[in-house]
Amino acid sequence: MDILVERGVSYGDCVDKIVKKYGIYYHILRKKEFHSPGFLGLFPRDEVEIEFCLTSNRRTLSDNASQLPGDQPPAKKSTVKQTAPPGDDSTLDFETEKKRILAAAGKNPDLIIQQVQEQDGKEAAQQQILNKLREIQEQIGSEKKQTEEHPHLIRISQMLRHNDFSEQYTAALLERARKELSLETLENFTAVQDRYLNWIGESVKTFDTTDREKGGQILVLIGPTGVGKTTTIAKLAAIYGIGNSERRPFSVRIITIDTFRIGATEQIGAYGDIMEIPVSNIDNRRDLRREIDLYREETDLILVDTIGRSPRDSVKLGEMKEVLDACGSKAEIHLVLSASTKTSDIEHILQQFEPFNYQAVLLTKFDETRHVGNIISALAEKKKPVSYITDGQIVPKDIRKASVIRFLINLDDFQVDREEIERRFPAAEADQFQWG
Repeated sequence: MDILVERGVSYGDCVDKIVKKYGIYYHILRKKEFHSPGFLGLFPRDEVEIEFCLTSNRRTLSDNASQLPGDQPPAKKSTVKQTAPPGDDSTLDFETEKKRILAAAGKNPDLIIQQVQEQDGKEAAQQQILNKLREIQEQIGSEKKQTEEHPHLIRISQMLRHNDFSEQYTAALLERARKELSLETLENFTAVQDRYLNWIGESVKTFDTTDREKGGQILVLIGPTGVGKTTTIAKLAAIYGIGNSERRPFSVRIITIDTFRIGATEQIGAYGDIMEIPVSNIDNRRDLRREIDLYREETDLILVDTIGRSPRDSVKLGEMKEVLDACGSKAEIHLVLSASTKTSDIEHILQQFEPFNYQAVLLTKFDETRHVGNIISALAEKKKPVSYITDGQIVPKDIRKASVIRFLINLDDFQVDREEIERRFPAAEADQFQWG
C-alpha cells in the first residue's frame, strides 16, 4: 500500500486536491497541522497535511481530469516524506521540496506555474511566488536562447566586447542581426561582419563644419583638465588662419579665459605670436561680452579657450557656464574628450557637461588608445556627433575632421574593406586638412 501525502491551507482544501487528482476512492490515515516556512523560505503560514492511501477502485487523474499535452500526472507528490522524528509534526524536508520544484521548473516552468495557480490561487502571497517562478522561467529561456545563438553572431559579439563596446550597444546590434539577417547571410561570416561594420558606421555621427566660410562664428572648447584644449585651440587657429591653394586664410582671433593655470596664457600667447593671430586674456563675463562685440564683425572665427574643470566640481562648472553665456546662443560649443579616458569616466563627463548644451565632441589623443568601442558606444547613446580628432602634439598637422573611417579602421579583429566603407560613407577621405 502506497502512503500519499497532500498539503493545503485547510482540511477541506486538502480533500479537494485529493479528489481532483485521484478521484473519490481514498482512505485518510492521519491529519496533522504545522507551520510552514513557505516556498524557498518565504511567506510562512499555517498549513494542514493529510496522509492517505488509495483504494483498489480509485480513478486516476488521467481518467477524470484534464492535463497538458505531454505532462505527466503529479503522482510524484508522494515523494515528499516527513523527515521529523516520530511524534514531531512541525518539520518537513523543505530543502528536498525546493530542489524538486526548481528541478521541475528547469524542465517545464509553465507547468509549475500552473500547478501553483491551481493549488494556491487565493493566497495573498501567490503573486510573489509566481513572480519568482517566472524569473526562473526567464533565466532558463535566456540560457536556452544563448545556446541556440548562431556561432557567427556569438563570435561577432565577442569581437565587440574585445573592442570595449558597451553591453547595451552589443545587445542592440545582436537584436538587429536576429531580425534582419537571413539564414543564408548568417552562414557567411564575412557578410555578417560587413553588415555589423555598416551598422557601427551608421551609429557614428560627424559634425558638419562646412559653415566655417560664413564668418562671424564663435567656437568654444570646454572639457576636463589635461585633455589638450589649449593645444587643440592652436591647431584650429592654424588650420583656419593659414590659407592654402584651395581656400583663403580666415581672420581668426583667440580668447582665453584659462588665466588661472600656470603657463597657460604664455603658451597660447606664444602660438598666437608665431601664427600672427591676436590673443586676448579674459576672466569675467562682462569683458568677454565686450571683446566679442568689439571684434565679431571683422573676424571670421573667434576661438575661445576655457579653463579645465573637473566634472565632479559642479560649482566651478556652473561659474564657467555663467561666463560662457556671454558668447551667445549661436556659439558652437565643443566638448573636448581624451580618447584614452576610461569608459565609466566618459559617460560621467558627457553627463556632467550636458548643461553647456555642447553640440559636438572633439576627441584628442586618439593615438593613445587601442580600442574605440567605448567611445562609439557612449556617443551613440548620447546621440552626440564628433567634430575633430587629434592624434599627436604637432601643430597644426595632427588634427583631422572626424570621419566614420577613422573609427572603423581602429577596430581590432574586424577585416575592413576600406573601398567599400568609403563608398558607403563617402566623406571618409575629407578628414585630412590640406596644406599649401
